[in-house]
Amino acid sequence: MAVVPGAEPFRHEGGDVGVLLCHGFTGSPQSLRPWAERLAEHGLTVSVPLLPGHGTRWEDMQITVWQDWYAEVDRELRALRARCATVFVAGLSMGGALALRLAARHGDAVAGVVVVNPANKVHGAAAHALPVLRHLVRSTRGVADDIAKGGGAELGYDRVPLHAAHSLRSFLRLVDGELPQVTQPLLLLRSPQDHVVPPADSARVLGRVSSTDVTEILLEQSYHVATLDHDADRVFAESLAFIGRLAPSLGKEGTATVG
Repeated sequence: MAVVPGAEPFRHEGGDVGVLLCHGFTGSPQSLRPWAERLAEHGLTVSVPLLPGHGTRWEDMQITVWQDWYAEVDRELRALRARCATVFVAGLSMGGALALRLAARHGDAVAGVVVVNPANKVHGAAAHALPVLRHLVRSTRGVADDIAKGGGAELGYDRVPLHAAHSLRSFLRLVDGELPQVTQPLLLLRSPQDHVVPPADSARVLGRVSSTDVTEILLEQSYHVATLDHDADRVFAESLAFIGRLAPSLGKEGTATVG
């Protein structure tokens, strides 16, 4: 199935500091592209993979599971590690959960983690019914496009395939159990007004990781997809400052200076 225009993966060959960006559930690299481009402008090597089952039709996602999505970002991280001296992982929503699991599993191979409105749990009464409901109903209404900014639009599915949602529920439970293994510096940016992921998810992440270098930033003017919202520039600037603080090679010869 052809990828929807705009949903393609993004890659940029820059210096020896790399960043892997992970998009969210039913979303695509489009939601992270402005962030990726800003990082690339500052000389970073950047990868934003398209997760399996995403960026085409929601029906294609129906036959994928969390192991498919995680395998894709794990492969990209290994490729960045082969190319770069220092690598960071980052993500939005479910992409934040993917980034946190990469940090938990890869240890010192990951220099730091940046998450925006990270998902930690599938909420709502229907969540507990998913094991049965997914066999009776194929999909429910989508969760894309939670953006406060007028004219902002996220390229994501308008339906949520319930088989995939059930797998997401299992994945988030797994990641929650692995959060104490996250020891890297962590930058967490969250929107107090988020209609997809509640503040409890960020609080849970902050309360369970073992990181001692932790920064939490509130994105007061944005909803869930903050990377396309009013606070997008703040997300980009804060992540660049975080990476610049932790990556001594950034700004040296051959790599653009963060500013």
